[in-house]
Amino acid sequence: MSSRPLRFTATGLGLGLLATGCALDPYQSTPSAEPAVLGFINGGTDSYHACLQTAVTDTTSGNLSKILTANSHGSKAAELRNVRYMIAHKVDAILLISVDATALSADIAAARKAKIPVSLIALMPADDSKILGATIGDLVGIGKLDAEWVNEDAAGKQVKAGVVSGDGSTSSNLMVSGFTKNLAANVQVVGDERGMFNRAKAKAAAAELIQAHPDIQYAFVANEDMAFGAREAFDAAGAESVKIVTANGTDPGLAALKSGKFSATVSNSVQDLGALSVTHTLGLLRKEEKDKIARVPIRLVTKDNADTAPLYCDTNV
Repeated sequence: MSSRPLRFTATGLGLGLLATGCALDPYQSTPSAEPAVLGFINGGTDSYHACLQTAVTDTTSGNLSKILTANSHGSKAAELRNVRYMIAHKVDAILLISVDATALSADIAAARKAKIPVSLIALMPADDSKILGATIGDLVGIGKLDAEWVNEDAAGKQVKAGVVSGDGSTSSNLMVSGFTKNLAANVQVVGDERGMFNRAKAKAAAAELIQAHPDIQYAFVANEDMAFGAREAFDAAGAESVKIVTANGTDPGLAALKSGKFSATVSNSVQDLGALSVTHTLGLLRKEEKDKIARVPIRLVTKDNADTAPLYCDTNV
């Protein structure tokens, strides 16, 4: 997913805590001599979800645990069926990247009734008392880092910035607010068009933005795939000088930094997200970790430090 976090098959099965006769409480997990069995419910099959699954499965194996996977293919109904599937297989914990935050209450309720803890990936409900934990990215921080780059580059001059946001979801809104609320007083935001996390739609949105505001100097675009569409639109309109700041840190995005198509991005590694979600969940199950919420580190990346950016995705995906 592109940057979509909200605030809101099987490689083997083994005996878990439930199979030993120990009741697994969502808040107090009992250590077991058997390898933990994690049930990972993915939300889609695009490159983001493929990268996430590779990271989750590889990290689970590397931590001497076992994994059972399912995919909801963007369907809330399928997601709940997958939760029930994991319950039927008595996994020790469910790792869930939800297709929609509105599906969470039913998912979590079903798992809690079965006394199986849920660990969320890339999202966190306002009330975290009913989940084992969550692994998230710092969405506000992503926008803030891009804003700080614009502030420094503008160097106090009166400038204008446009926004190509995502889909209006909580995750997209958090990123945008992180950007707009951290801009210096000399940077005026003059437009916000939705790119819907789609390159073609972002290109059309950027075309509307530059037509309405031909004097913008900067554009915040909520992920790099959309940023490529925005770059095409700006260049076609003769606005090659517009500086784009964005997020993800993909290989194509880093190449665009080096070539000058983008000015800055914020690394938001899905590889790190998947790996941390596993180690954090296992740590909570084993009572080695106390903090419910784990956050993936982010970093501003420019042409100067692009070669040292974190790996976004397993290159085999």
